[in-house]
Amino acid sequence: MKGQKGYVLISKLPLHGVSLKAVFASVLQQILRWYELHRQRVELMQLNDAALKDIGLSRADIFEESERPFWDDPLKK
Repeated sequence: MKGQKGYVLISKLPLHGVSLKAVFASVLQQILRWYELHRQRVELMQLNDAALKDIGLSRADIFEESERPFWDDPLKK
């Protein structure tokens, strides 16, 4: 309309076919993945130099990995 100012269009999300149980399961799965990433990074930091040499990583590699935030998933799972 001519002269109309400041209106907002609100679209409804398609909620048909999406259950609350599925949404909760997806959120829980993501939280568990983040926890697993954190746990793996802590374990990497605790490895000794011989173990790091066996897997081909340096202390600098481990430090760099441990500085990543928990949500930074290299596999994007």
